[in-house]
Amino acid sequence: MNHLTSTNSKNISSKWKQNYGEWAVVTGASDGIGKDFAYELAKHGFSLILVARRKPILEKIQVDLRENYGVTVEVLSLDLSSENDTNKLVASLEGKNVGLAVVAAGFGSIGQFSELPLESELNMVDLNCRAVVQLTHKILSIFSGRKKSGLILFGSLVGFQGSPFSATYSATKSFIQSFAEALHYEVKSKGIDVLSVAPGPVETGFGNRAGMKMGQAQSPKGIAKVSMSALGNQTTVRPGFLSKFLGYSLITLPRGIRVVLMKQIMSGMVK
Repeated sequence: MNHLTSTNSKNISSKWKQNYGEWAVVTGASDGIGKDFAYELAKHGFSLILVARRKPILEKIQVDLRENYGVTVEVLSLDLSSENDTNKLVASLEGKNVGLAVVAAGFGSIGQFSELPLESELNMVDLNCRAVVQLTHKILSIFSGRKKSGLILFGSLVGFQGSPFSATYSATKSFIQSFAEALHYEVKSKGIDVLSVAPGPVETGFGNRAGMKMGQAQSPKGIAKVSMSALGNQTTVRPGFLSKFLGYSLITLPRGIRVVLMKQIMSGMVK
């Protein structure tokens, strides 16, 4: 059984590397889902460009990945809500044979929209939407010279309808869901796989930053593996039981009722 597991892992690793090449870039890599992707991709031999704001944490991850998996890891301490920092990341990709991009950086907020700090809400739109568009535009340009490549973007369970008490965040995730779905079909014929990952609540620093009570949150561990398995085969993946259960339960209901139900769910997360 151990031999079979080892063989399957090697086959997956070989397939991922064969499809998407040597280099992968992961944003939001210091925590949560982004960090899970960093470790999963390192385990399968990818050279990595890891991006997040917190340099000391990135450097610890860099050392750990090098020591445990023997892979090349570069780290960039950038705040992608800043257009200048996004430009720096774009410039750093020049000359790199990047074949896989995981754009996981993002944050949310919770509460009455009119009572939330406007600057933070606008910052969220910059990070969750503008930076994704800017980075994706460059990444697709890099991918154009490759036979096969992959792009993973992050929607959310709350992105399929308006979500009261998380109005801006759910709107940014609706944007990403539509963006990913459109790109999936635009670039498929060019050998570019695009996937939207739409998780439910996840145990990360996200909840603390947003000020949420995360009672039913799932672990981020394993989300990368599920997502990589779906890349090239699906348009959207809903990792975890809660995301699947709530997603498929809500999808059959009229949109207005879904919004009312999301109001009840989100109001329970307000601290």
